Amino acid sequence: MEDIIIEKTDFKEIPEQKIYSEKAIRTATFLGGPLVAGYFLSENFKVFNDLEKVKKTWIITIISTVIIFALIFLIPENINIPNVVFPVIYTAIVSYFLKQYQEKDINEHIKNGGEEFGWGRTIGISIAGCILTFAVIFSVLFAIETLGSSSYSEKSKTYGIMNHEIVYEDNVTVQETDKIAEAFEKTTFFDQYQTKFIHLKKEGNNYEISISCNQSIESDLTSYQAFVELRNDMQKYFPNNKIIFNLVVDNLENVVKRIE
Repeated sequence: MEDIIIEKTDFKEIPEQKIYSEKAIRTATFLGGPLVAGYFLSENFKVFNDLEKVKKTWIITIISTVIIFALIFLIPENINIPNVVFPVIYTAIVSYFLKQYQEKDINEHIKNGGEEFGWGRTIGISIAGCILTFAVIFSVLFAIETLGSSSYSEKSKTYGIMNHEIVYEDNVTVQETDKIAEAFEKTTFFDQYQTKFIHLKKEGNNYEISISCNQSIESDLTSYQAFVELRNDMQKYFPNNKIIFNLVVDNLENVVKRIE
């Protein structure tokens, strides 16, 4: 009777769950941003039964997202950086972590007959993640702007028959505004011929006064010198405060001359 020899073979069960391939994760990261990358990586870690790394992935993802977008908003407008730079940077970072912590498991999963999610799902989640990311960012910016505007307000008051207007910030009292107006009347800047528009704010002990001018003030030395003399005359009425003039054109941000 012949001996029956049973050979021992290695048998590995075919994985039932699908994963995201390396190429899909890189593409999704570039299209959808770091939050999308975190989602795909964490979903793979769940399939690989590495739940501790799921938590760490989300912590790193959230912190990285905050840092990346903070850097984007903090970059001065005069520095021109192509829009593609940041996606390339965080895609490269994700590729590194992908290679270090998932490449081996992904290859093993595929080797054992496991399946990958299709491109339709990958692209769809990438687009949804991108929309969600920007929605969160704009919501935060809107909240900051709303809180800023609620804590900061301006009031205005007019003077004389010409209705010279002074817009003053909330840290300036009505009495202080009246004193500024009185000084302008005494120096005859607030006259009876042309309406003047003034913006008044207080920085410490300084009164910063923005005066609306036309564009010619940039090159008209005679008019400029008249404002220098006006500031010096105004200073006499406020010995305990420094008077600063901002000569602005069109808006408060466009200061063409500063006199102090």
